[in-house]
Amino acid sequence: MSMIEDNKAKIAIIGGGAAGSSAALYFGQLGLNVTLFEKDASLVSGPPWCHLHAGGNLYREISDAQCVTLLKQSIDFLRFYPFVVDYRPTVIVLPTTDSSSPEALLPRLKLLTAEYKAHIAKDPENEVLGKPENYYQIYTKDEIKRLREKELVKTPKTSDEWMIPVAKNIDFDKVQFPLVMVQEYGLNLFRLAAGAEMTLEALDSVTLNTNTIVYNVQQNVETEGWNISYVKEDVSHTDSFDYLINAAGFKTGKIDDLLGAPCKSMVEFKAAYVSHWDGCEGTQFPEIVFHGERGTPRGMGQFTPYPGGYFQLHGMTKEITLYEDGLVANSLVSCQPRLGQDFIDKIEKSWTEKETEKRTKAAIEHLSQYIPSFHTATVGSKPLFGAQQIPGDDPTLRVAEVSFPRERYARCEIVKVSSVLDMVDAITKQFVDLGYVEANILGKRDFPHAIQLDEDALRQRAESIAAERHYPRDLANRNISKQV
Repeated sequence: MSMIEDNKAKIAIIGGGAAGSSAALYFGQLGLNVTLFEKDASLVSGPPWCHLHAGGNLYREISDAQCVTLLKQSIDFLRFYPFVVDYRPTVIVLPTTDSSSPEALLPRLKLLTAEYKAHIAKDPENEVLGKPENYYQIYTKDEIKRLREKELVKTPKTSDEWMIPVAKNIDFDKVQFPLVMVQEYGLNLFRLAAGAEMTLEALDSVTLNTNTIVYNVQQNVETEGWNISYVKEDVSHTDSFDYLINAAGFKTGKIDDLLGAPCKSMVEFKAAYVSHWDGCEGTQFPEIVFHGERGTPRGMGQFTPYPGGYFQLHGMTKEITLYEDGLVANSLVSCQPRLGQDFIDKIEKSWTEKETEKRTKAAIEHLSQYIPSFHTATVGSKPLFGAQQIPGDDPTLRVAEVSFPRERYARCEIVKVSSVLDMVDAITKQFVDLGYVEANILGKRDFPHAIQLDEDALRQRAESIAAERHYPRDLANRNISKQV
């Protein structure tokens, strides 16, 4: 049995982003008494994410150790959330202006391939990124020239077929060769929101409180747990819980302040831009990542395909994804880093049409340096945006999970969405020590939600969430729904 019999422990989770929703899914399916508080009408509405970063080569500045950890976490994530994955590969390109070379990527790719093989040897179910011998493939200039002459394939099944649209559209004079294709997949935020909601609503052990504002948390001296006060449907309530999980995202510091918990963290505002490219509907692009130095005019560019001719764009320059004063730290008097009011207005209200137009066009121009025909793309919708907490004082940190600054209190600190299962494992260890669950639960990965969701209902729910947030319904769908 997963849960200790007659256990009456009540778990409160504040925040229904990827961290809080995943914790609720995991502990709710174990049968624990879980209450999830979310201020918005639907789950998972935080900062944009769209891909795994399994290989970590999307961020050259992080260490091999962080890349190896991200690979393991990504495998766990794919097994827990298969319905979220868009099974299209990623192509990594180094512009001619970059100071490094494609060959410099190879030692890390070889290391990750070996690690991937080791994970499969340990458990065959870990083979979720394709065959390890196909984890990455390099393409010389002559090979790309040859593929340029090939016909586009409606549903690519091989690396060569995926590379054809890249070969036909990339500017050979602006990039270094070889190009590298990696089995790095896309993730769909709206499908995770929909699948989490559908599963949690069906669980008797979970109370899902959306449209709910938590305004106070105080320790219950008698029980050593927590009294949580909140407003739902204009009525104030106070309930008692045995354990508190703070998954409030960029507002995590507000809960820390209420508890007097020690802290050191930053908050960064993030945005990704949605473009539409008329005439390319039906062409299956891989994601294309153009490396570059963060914060310079040649910052990394990411070209992420969605169905219907939509592309999500990142440009790690101050005119596109990065913002002056968009990264702030907490102060000596408060754990809550304070973003400027203009960022808060974007998060809580909306973007102006003028800024949406200006930054999206800058992103299109940035990617058009390398994909000239993309210059005809237009604004597809308002940006995907939000703020993200980063624990500590290193803005390049990518691997973080959770800390426990007070008794019976977990503070979720994930930076990459694929870290949620390691975060859950660490909290599970606490639950074992407290006698909430049996020790044999540690590391459990097989849950029924991953296979029981009805695809039609999931798609309709995901599209509905996208539309309610004023995004195109196509953003809620995947290019490739099954691994080939």
